[in-house]
Amino acid sequence: MKKIAIIGRPNVGKSSLFNRLMKKRDAITSDIAGTTRDVKRRHVVIVDKEALLLDTGGLDKGCELFDKIKEKSLEAAHKADIILYMVDGKSIPEDEDKKLFYELQTLGKEVALVVNKIDNDKMKDNLWDFYEFGTDAIFGISVSHNRSVNALLEWIYDRLPDEDIIKEESEEESQDDDINIIQEDVSEYDFDDEAEFGEEEEDDNFFYTDEDEEEEEFTDDSIFAQNDKIKEYNPEDINHIKISIIGRTNVGKSSLLNALLGEERSVVSSVAGTTIDPIDESIEYKDKQLTFVDTAGLRRRGKIVGIEKFALMRTKEMLENSNMALVVLDASEPFLDLDEKIAGLVDSNRLACIIVLNKWDIAKREEYDNIIKEVRDRFKFLAYAPIITLSAKSHRRVDKLFDMILEINDNYSQHIKTSELNVVLERALIRHQLPSMRGQVIRIYYATQYDIRPPKIAIIMNKPRGLHFTYRRYLTNKLREAFNFSGTPVLFKAKKRGEK
Repeated sequence: MKKIAIIGRPNVGKSSLFNRLMKKRDAITSDIAGTTRDVKRRHVVIVDKEALLLDTGGLDKGCELFDKIKEKSLEAAHKADIILYMVDGKSIPEDEDKKLFYELQTLGKEVALVVNKIDNDKMKDNLWDFYEFGTDAIFGISVSHNRSVNALLEWIYDRLPDEDIIKEESEEESQDDDINIIQEDVSEYDFDDEAEFGEEEEDDNFFYTDEDEEEEEFTDDSIFAQNDKIKEYNPEDINHIKISIIGRTNVGKSSLLNALLGEERSVVSSVAGTTIDPIDESIEYKDKQLTFVDTAGLRRRGKIVGIEKFALMRTKEMLENSNMALVVLDASEPFLDLDEKIAGLVDSNRLACIIVLNKWDIAKREEYDNIIKEVRDRFKFLAYAPIITLSAKSHRRVDKLFDMILEINDNYSQHIKTSELNVVLERALIRHQLPSMRGQVIRIYYATQYDIRPPKIAIIMNKPRGLHFTYRRYLTNKLREAFNFSGTPVLFKAKKRGEK
């Protein structure tokens, strides 16, 4: 597949053109120079031909961060087959642009000069100044006004091979699943640990105030009778693991992504908040597709300004579409309350999780037990998440993450048989009976798992509201003792008999 790289100095509209070709707002854009820092890769369709589109950072210099951005951008240009070199049509041609354009021409690639911000007919006269670049492939466009973009598209289309034409496939009609399952109701999910960071408060109106209801007559357990039938998942989905790397600024998220990929994919610098737009990259490992997403580092709400607000929105979007999160902590510094709040995003999105203690090469290793204890004390809501110590910079122990990810994905995707669940449930009830509710007897009839990723378990009982959170936690602990739920949350749903 041909690669198309959009190259140019800062703030000429590269990301805007990227979004225009993608036909959606994918890359973050702003008037601030240096908004794009990493190379963003996306599949794009030009008319009916497919290509790989690369959005690059501005070719500028002057500090550590911008030098690295320029290095990454030029590297993308060397790997590309077609180069779109963008300049600002509102200004006169600059010698630096000419120098860079001539350097790109020597690569032997297809190179077009794209003069952006030609917003009206009057500004077309500015285009003549850019003919001194000495190229016939020159296009005066306005990305923001969508003017004269078609000619550029036709030029790109002619340089894409015919074998990249997308063949239309007939879509098969989707059929409704006949399996009788409990429908998901997010508002009623009960987590296996506190949803907030503090102690969970008991609701004064938790118990029924009405008189004891007459128990329903029940003839057929609609779920139990199906004998472990569960909503079917596409095996390809289960074999594709989407992993977000999250944490506050400067904890080493981009370094970890580079270490996992074995290449300098993401820009790394000492500047806090280097990553703005989330960067994703996929690799194959033991017949699984692992897609890692390097997200923007998060700050306290009061310190989030400008484009970082968009970065936060994108990070939250990535988490919503992920299966697993790597919560990266800086083991060489004291943990902050912000670390807890960021980790809370994992809990709210019900993701599988691994806690990564990075920079272990410069941490106080003799205090290992104390550090682990502090992590467990601070992140009680992620008690199920395993902890790994590593150094992304030196790549030490990073390779151990891969097998951990596969194991936790298996736990996250597992389905426990109803018979096995109820053996554990019966033992738990014998050991510790359910407390009564205002003199009413609370009965649990059986449990069954009705969904995966994460495992969702229905508790079928006569008084669903009588399942106190302390007893749910007790049941969770018993299930974790019996089954391998390491790294994954377990969700409970209390239901009446016959309730779907």
